[in-house]
Amino acid sequence: MSDLLKKLKPVEARYEEISALLSAGNISGDAYVKMTKEFSDLEPVVATIRAYETALKDMKGAEELASDPDMKEMAFEEIQRLKSIIPDLEHEIRLALIPKDSDDSKNAILEIRAGTGGDEAALFAGDLLGMYRGYAAAKGWRFDVVEAAESDLGGFKEVIVEVSGSDVFSRLKFESGVHRVQRVPDTEASGRVHTSAATVAVLPEAEDVDMEINETDLRIDVYRAGGAGGQHVNKTESAVRITHIPTGVVVAIQDEKSQHKNKIKAMKILKSRLYDAQRQKLYSERAADRKAQVGSGDRSERIRTYNYPQSRVTDHRINLTLYKIDDIMAGAGLEEIINALTTEDQAEKLASLE
Repeated sequence: MSDLLKKLKPVEARYEEISALLSAGNISGDAYVKMTKEFSDLEPVVATIRAYETALKDMKGAEELASDPDMKEMAFEEIQRLKSIIPDLEHEIRLALIPKDSDDSKNAILEIRAGTGGDEAALFAGDLLGMYRGYAAAKGWRFDVVEAAESDLGGFKEVIVEVSGSDVFSRLKFESGVHRVQRVPDTEASGRVHTSAATVAVLPEAEDVDMEINETDLRIDVYRAGGAGGQHVNKTESAVRITHIPTGVVVAIQDEKSQHKNKIKAMKILKSRLYDAQRQKLYSERAADRKAQVGSGDRSERIRTYNYPQSRVTDHRINLTLYKIDDIMAGAGLEEIINALTTEDQAEKLASLE
């Protein structure tokens, strides 16, 4: 217990420091916004810490009273009560001590690309798009398709989406990786089950303070967008391709009729990709000494299988299997998987604090 109390002292000290600074009224602008956010985040944590410290003091007092014959029975009841609440308070505090991902509250850029499996993979990419659209609707998030390359049969070779709302990245970040589908394609005459795949990448949407890009590092090309004959997109150079020369990262957007709007979208995605690359590098350095099974963001890792004949969805990282594929593909059922992944991630991080 003493080790935990030692870890709590800096948290309480920081809370008191921010409280004093805010009371002094000498802070304004971005610094004020940032500090009030930190204060509101710390407030419930400190309340729990103080409840824990009070419970420990009460336990010590009750144990002393237990030696008094006249107070023994009352003291015993108090000890039993405190024994039931102290472990819960400890667990709550340890969860609060887990280092927070500063990007959890951010919006996300969701990228889905068809993998092996040709037309069937593109159709599956479209199904994943529908799953995330349904999940976003259930969460009350905005879901805006930024760029889409459709396949001949109505699926998607690639689709990029901006998802906006409360704590979007914290909920979607475990979706990065290879998603595999097993089903009988509509084009399969013999009824054989085929396996196809699509890759999902979830990037925290970078803000200007996260990623500054030197204009001289960019090559910006404009060109006529592809589309059906006679459409506006074919008559003007509205499509934009931005290349970040130092890294070779390329983003091309032609979704809007306005070249200016396409450039804004392309820059947003470019910043998010570069910022995510920084995140991945930092994560790899921190995790070099241990393998983190959940939340690694490894895009090449097969994370989930969707088996339609058996109505089964299996997340391979946590060995979770659910037999309700329709509910999951509609979006609402995805919450159960994400909750399980989040719980496992917390358990891993708690173990590393021990």
